[in-house]
Amino acid sequence: MKKRLTQSEEFDIMKLVLDKFLWLGIAIMGWGLFKILQESSASGITLIITGAIILVLFLIIIVKEFEIIS
Repeated sequence: MKKRLTQSEEFDIMKLVLDKFLWLGIAIMGWGLFKILQESSASGITLIITGAIILVLFLIIIVKEFEIIS
């Protein structure tokens, strides 16, 4: 017999999963900043842009989930 999750339990699980995207985006941006400070290279800028894209995807996923819950 399957047990259904409450909305608060679903939201807590969603926060745990999406929190990983947030940490991943911040880590990539931090690595890009380190590369820029170390070498002043274009690869650092590319990493920062990649991290920003991940954070924007995080934002889109949260907004979509919020619209589904509401």
